[in-house]
Amino acid sequence: MSNRWKGGFIQAYFDPLTVGPATPELYTWGRNNVGQLGHNDTIDRSSPVQVGSLNTWAQVSAGNSQMGAVKTDGSLWTWGDNSDGALGLNISQIIQNSSPVQVGALTTWSQISFNNSANAAAIKTDGSLWTWGIGSSGGLGQNDTIARSSPVQVGALTDWYQVSVGTQWAAAIKTDGTLWTWGNDSLGRLGQNNAIAYSSPIQVGALADWAQVAAGINFGAAVKTDGTLWTWGDNGNGELGHSDRITKSSPTQVGALTNWSQAAIGNTAHMAAVKTDGTLWAWGYNPYGACGLNDTIDRSSPVQVGSLNTWAQVSQGSSFTGAVKTDGSLWMWGIGLQGRLGQNNTTYYSSPVQVGSLTTWYQVSAGVTFTGALLDT
Repeated sequence: MSNRWKGGFIQAYFDPLTVGPATPELYTWGRNNVGQLGHNDTIDRSSPVQVGSLNTWAQVSAGNSQMGAVKTDGSLWTWGDNSDGALGLNISQIIQNSSPVQVGALTTWSQISFNNSANAAAIKTDGSLWTWGIGSSGGLGQNDTIARSSPVQVGALTDWYQVSVGTQWAAAIKTDGTLWTWGNDSLGRLGQNNAIAYSSPIQVGALADWAQVAAGINFGAAVKTDGTLWTWGDNGNGELGHSDRITKSSPTQVGALTNWSQAAIGNTAHMAAVKTDGTLWAWGYNPYGACGLNDTIDRSSPVQVGSLNTWAQVSQGSSFTGAVKTDGSLWMWGIGLQGRLGQNNTTYYSSPVQVGSLTTWYQVSAGVTFTGALLDT
């Protein structure tokens, strides 16, 4: 599947079948009120701390008060808050786990996605799609609104390629390049050109040229195989990047350029994207400097972050951003509460600041108030 992704983005994040680091360690930092950092306590961390001592992590996803990760052996692990069964451990009670717990016993998982609500989605190596957690508005894609406390397969197909979970909705791309959404369609976030909630996957349009998708609170973004960037949904802060504040209920192209590589959406109304030339761009809601533009001014169209062309992957949380450069260095900016920027303080930064001095970071995932990242040892 990796031949479908031609940009500068780290392929293993969306295609775990691509060979990644041989011995990746997992580090977390930020808010830890329900054990979402996985350190067997509830103490906040303001700088990266390794989760356990293993170096067998392949992909990580930070959500609201939960985190999930896939290991190199294909096992799936979750921890943090279990409201509405969000951890997938077949326990419906609000039981918090402050260290990683394996989801079932299978070793066939390839990718997991959390966001800022208590639900998750994951894809197995056989291409099947699975969801669990809160089922409001049909966000689990199970043709109902029932919460699930353990993974349940979405339909019977085995052709899913990448999934991204938003707030009570989700989006996914199949191996044939088609784009599908389901759940709450308030503000047109499903891209279906209406305001109808769907409790099972519905194709967005008829085209089969989608490469990567990102789901946020009230809006979505996707990159096509031709390098064009498309957004839809709420646009009250200019987060769609169309130089206006008009809500769009179907995908609309951002500008005319064809060199976009990866799009990322935060837990507030801002987003960022990397181009194939390695430049980083940001726009939308920016009162805490999450756009990295050295100010706190909202933008309604993409603005380049600095002048460097060495960015590889970006992830956005709640008014903060993390990104990995091609040299393996990790950078963060925005609101610094609870130490979520990993700078050993709670200071706000409106432009990128390097986290430590290591240059072997592989993937970063920003949650609502905390961060997880993989380090190649």
